[in-house]
Amino acid sequence: MRLMVLATGLLFISQTAFAHEASGLAGGFASGLMHPVLGWDHVAAMVAVGLWGAVLGQPAIWVLPVTFPLVMAIGGALGVAGVALPGVEIGIAASALVLGVMVLAAARPPLWLAALIVAAFAVFHGHAHGTELPGAASPLAYSLGFVLSTGLLHMLGIAFGLLTRWRSGVVLVRAGGAVIAMAGALFLSRAI
Repeated sequence: MRLMVLATGLLFISQTAFAHEASGLAGGFASGLMHPVLGWDHVAAMVAVGLWGAVLGQPAIWVLPVTFPLVMAIGGALGVAGVALPGVEIGIAASALVLGVMVLAAARPPLWLAALIVAAFAVFHGHAHGTELPGAASPLAYSLGFVLSTGLLHMLGIAFGLLTRWRSGVVLVRAGGAVIAMAGALFLSRAI
């Protein structure tokens, strides 16, 4: 009986052992999926893209969040290929600052200019993802993971940005832009 109690007790305090390690396709996808959400600078900028798209309304609500991952994939390919891009960390930090200010100010530039701003910052984010690609991971699976994660962060921003339908929601969204801009300023002070 004591042996049974001891064995049961050991079972409850033992840690789970995994027979298979996440590598290859699974490890690449999981790593790519988690990479954007583990860096607050990435989270702030990607949520801001969705927020700004929501603030601008149709068609920006979908143009900006589609532009970002498409151009980010190009930046990622440059990073994987080893193409040097100066000031990547500064570009990422500046993206949170600038996009946060755009949301705070409810800036309404022409759609082509808003898309160009988003695209320029997407190159820096993509390059960072591409150069930080784990050596053992599948580049394609990793890329799919970080593009999907980016899209989900954009959707989070859009969902929050839809609060602008109500007067009090406008204040909350603009306050969200202020928080993102302040975070961007902090990121920028650390990157310089």
